[in-house]
Amino acid sequence: ASERLFGFELPQYSLALWERVRVRVLNVMPTNPGVETLRNRARQLRREQTEAEKRLWAVLRARQLQGYKFRRQFVIGSVIVDFCCFEKRIVVELDGGQHAEQEAADQVRSWFLYSRGYRVLRFWNNEVLENFNGVLEKIFHALETTTLKNKPSPVPSPSGRGKGES
Repeated sequence: ASERLFGFELPQYSLALWERVRVRVLNVMPTNPGVETLRNRARQLRREQTEAEKRLWAVLRARQLQGYKFRRQFVIGSVIVDFCCFEKRIVVELDGGQHAEQEAADQVRSWFLYSRGYRVLRFWNNEVLENFNGVLEKIFHALETTTLKNKPSPVPSPSGRGKGES
C-alpha cells in the first residue's frame, strides 16, 4: 500500500531522494524568511512578470472573472504564489520550462499549500499562451466547484438569540 500525505499519494521513492528534495526545497523555501524579505521578493516578481502571467493577470485582476478577487505574487507562509483567490482558497501557479527539472520541489510546495487549506492549479506558461480560454475555463470551474469546510452558515440564527436578552 502506498503512503499518503495531505491527501496526495506519495510515490515510492527512496528516503535518500526525499532527503535531497527536502534539502533542495529548504534552499528554495527557507523555513522562516523575514516578512520584509518575502514582501520585497513579491514586489520584484510583480515587476518581472512573464508574458503568460501578464496575460492571465489582465483577466484575473479587478474582479473581472465573475467577481472573484485575485491577488498576484501573494505570500502564504514562506511561499510566494503566482495568483491566489483567498475567498475560495485557490492558488494558480504558472510554470515555465525550469519547473520540468524541479517537479518534486513543486509537489512539496503544493503539499504545503494544501496543508494550509488551498487548492493548487498548475499550468505551463505555453498552455496559458496557446490555450488561454481553456485555462480560464479550468480556473472558473475550480472556483465554482470549491466548497470551503469552514464556510459560515447561510441560515441566520433565530431572532432574539445571542443578543444578550434574558
